[in-house]
Formats: sequence, structure tokens, C-alpha cells
Amino acid sequence: MGPDAQRIAHHCSVTTPHEGSPTRAPLVLASLILVAAVANLNLAVANVALPDIGKAFDATQTSLNLIAVGYSLGLAASVLYLGAIGDRYGRKSMLMLGMALSVPASLVAGFAPNEEILFLARVVGGISAGLAYPTTLALITALWSGAARTRAIALWSAIGGGLTALGPLVAGSLLEGFFWGSVFLVTIPLALLALGLTVAFVPSHVNESTDPVDHLGGIVSVVLVGSLVVGINFAPVDGMTTVAVSALVLAAAACVLFVLRQLRARNPLFDLQVARRRIFWVAAVAGIIVFGTLMGTMYISQQYLQNVLGYSTLAAGSAALPAAFVMVLVAPQSAKLVESHGARFTLLSGYVAIVLGLVVALTMWDEGAHYWVVALGFMFLGAGVGLAGTPASHSLTGSVPVSRAGMASGTADLQRDLGGAIVQSILGALLTAGYTASFAATIAANPQSSSVGEQTQDALEKSFAGAANIAEQYPQYAQQIIAAARSAFLDGDTRAYAAAIAIVLIGAALVFFVFPKRDAERELLARYAAEDAR
Repeated sequence: MGPDAQRIAHHCSVTTPHEGSPTRAPLVLASLILVAAVANLNLAVANVALPDIGKAFDATQTSLNLIAVGYSLGLAASVLYLGAIGDRYGRKSMLMLGMALSVPASLVAGFAPNEEILFLARVVGGISAGLAYPTTLALITALWSGAARTRAIALWSAIGGGLTALGPLVAGSLLEGFFWGSVFLVTIPLALLALGLTVAFVPSHVNESTDPVDHLGGIVSVVLVGSLVVGINFAPVDGMTTVAVSALVLAAAACVLFVLRQLRARNPLFDLQVARRRIFWVAAVAGIIVFGTLMGTMYISQQYLQNVLGYSTLAAGSAALPAAFVMVLVAPQSAKLVESHGARFTLLSGYVAIVLGLVVALTMWDEGAHYWVVALGFMFLGAGVGLAGTPASHSLTGSVPVSRAGMASGTADLQRDLGGAIVQSILGALLTAGYTASFAATIAANPQSSSVGEQTQDALEKSFAGAANIAEQYPQYAQQIIAAARSAFLDGDTRAYAAAIAIVLIGAALVFFVFPKRDAERELLARYAAEDAR
């Protein structure tokens, strides 16, 4: 029996096509969801610790932005390349390697001596997730089919999104009794458990490609995403204009080179013919906006709860629980809506809920906000992501051949992680610019502004943590300094939330006018399947 025949025979032994599910489906799905859980928790835990990290390292707001986005940067930059490698050389191996690498990455992050090492460890942690996380969806796509696949994706999306929202609670609980680095160590036992379950239950080879990997395209994709995220983060920073512009120019050049390479490569990393399919590219953009908005809002809201409302780390983490609860509650209904009303209707329903949540944050999250107002915003956000997450991922995976599952899952992961990196970077940049401008105006309007030293002024304007450190040095002015910092933070987050609303409305318009309705969607998916079968 040849290698191809052996692979086909093994595929038949681990699946039951008439049911659309693999054998031992619950254990296989639980293993894949646990792998995804490690990636989701590592992604989410940093936000709650940012105020403590800022104080420990006297970090600028830009440094905190980079630490927060570092994990998404490593993940987003690597998923397309690593997804293709998994398609070719074995998805199970990618899962195991990713879980193994996440352990040292978490250890280094937990005991990082400075912000630079912490940022690098977060990037490596993101690469470890890039090995494993997109592979989970690729395997769901390869092992499940039909309505069973939709339900599996809904569970994968709901639990993953729920854990992203639960991450702040886990981190907040740890920070009540331990140092900031503990939030990066918490996933190590989970990673080891996920590694064991993967070895025991996940099939080794399922519908993998025999085509060679486009390594040049993979390297260019890493440069493209990495330089884009770095450029966005440094754009609002005084004195870093050259770095920001250079990074963005590099990203533009890499984008052109990547497209040319994919058009000419015999086995492209990212099949542009498939990517041109309307269901594929609209779903990709829609998901970038949905998951990017979630991550950007979580990033800003955790700092708002601690810096402005004075919540403890545990209270701030707990505040996001309504988002997790509603997300898990709504996602199974999302799967039913996709089957009955189509992805377009379900996506638009999610967008409406997300906009409502952002409007609450923009108009009602001020210095005197009661918790019910905070919870209301999170509930709308959780409902929106719960509704929109499933169709965004389902439409991607349903519009490509199974042999390209790594491309689809990599793109689905880019929805979250490139979306998170870009949207979070944009919102973080607006927060930074708004904070700095507001505090500078406050200082300039003060009659005693001439007595404020340049070094002190720089510390006040760089971040809330910098202002808090100055307040500790000058206790006689602490109340005024913290009040000004809170006001400046609110000015910054107002800009960020307004931009987030605009981004979501643009995404909703794209879905409304371009994404096909249910019957047309089904006809297109059937046509794609017929094309791929030739």
C-alpha cells in the first residue's frame, strides 16, 4: 500500500462520513478546544496586568501598547505560513510543537527583567500559538462536515471567545496575591495537558496536501504583517516618525511583493483565486472587524476600569464576565441562525449588538459610571461577537477545498489576530495621542506650568502609569495629578471608541451590500465545491 493509499485509509478510520464527524468526536473536539484555550488565555491575560507592568518598568503608553499587541503580532505574522506548513507536513505535529514552545515562552514572559524582553517573549508566545491555533480550525474543517461542522465551529468560537473574555478574570485573581508575571505562567499547566490530549486523541494525518510549501511567500507574509503592526504602533509617538514611516513603507513593499509572488507561484501560500471568492474575502474582512473590535475594547476597558474607576485587578477582570457569559450563550444560537437565515443576516445581527456596546462605552463610561453601565456595554459586545464569530469563520472554511484548510484556518485566525493587532494598535494609538494631547493642554493651562520640569512633564504625558509614579513622588499634588490623568485618559478613549464605531459601521455596510443572502450564498458555496472537485 503506497503512502497516499495509507493516508486515505487512515482518514477513513478516524471519520464517519455519514455522520459528518470523526470517531471519538467529543474527545477530539475537547482536545482542539483546549489547545485553542491556551492561545486565547495567553492572548487575553496581559491587558489586566498592564497598569502593574507600567509601574514596574515605568513604561510609556507605547511600550504598553506593544506588550499588549506583541502576542497578536507573533500570531498574526506567522499563521499563514505555519498553516501552509501544517497542510503539507502534518497538522498534529504543529499542535504538539506549538504547545511545547508555549511553555518556555510563558516562563520568559513571567520572569522578564525589562519591557523589551517581555515584548519579545510575547512575540515568541504568539508564534507558538501560530503553530497550534489555526491548526485547530483546520482539523475541525477536515474532520467534520455539514451541520456537524457548523456546530463544532460554533463551540470552538464560543468557548474561545468566552475564554478571551474570561482571561481578565483569571489575571485579576492572580494579581490580587501574586506579582504581575504570574499572569503569563497560568497557562503552562493547560499547555502541558493540551499536549497530552493531542498526542492521545487527535488523528495524525487528515486530508493533507502533497504540494510543496511556498517558503518565500511565507517569509514575505511575516515581514508584511510584522512591519504593518509596528508602523501603526509607532505612528503617534513623538520622535518615532522615521521608524513608523519606514515600517509602513516596508509593509507596503512587502504587500506588493506578496501579491506578485502568489500570482506567479506554482503552489501559492495564499491562493488568490480562492481569496477572490466573494464569500471568502467579505467574511475575512468582517471577521477582522469583529474580533479586532473585541480585542481593542478589552485592551482599553481594562485600563479604564483600573485607572479611571479605581477597580482592583480582580474587580476589573470580573467586570468582563458578562461578555463571556453572553458570548457562550449566544454562539450556539448563531450556528442555528447561520443554517436557517444565512451568514449575512447573522453577521449583521452581530454588528448591531457590537455598535450598541461601543455606543454605551463612548457615551456612558465616564468617571462616575456605575457597574451596571459597564456590564451593559460588555453584554452587548459579547452578544455581537457571539453572533458574528461563527458565520465569519464558517464562511471562510466553507468556501475553500479541504486541502486548503490551513489557508482558510490561517485566514480565520488572521481575522482575530491581525484584526486584533491592527484595530488594537489603531485604538491604542488614538488613546495615546488623545491622552498626551489632553495632559499637555492641562499643563499648559496651569498658571504654574513654567515650574514643571521637562522630565516631569514627559513622564506625566507618556502614560497613566507615568503620571501615577509622579503623583507618588509629589504627594501634595497627587490628587490633582491623578484627576488630570483620568481626564486625559477619558479624552483618549473617547477618540478610540468613536473610531471603533466608525470601523464597525464600515464593516456592516460591506456585509449588507456585498455579502450574498442565504439562497445566493448556498448557490455560491455549491458552485465553489463543484469547481474544487474538478
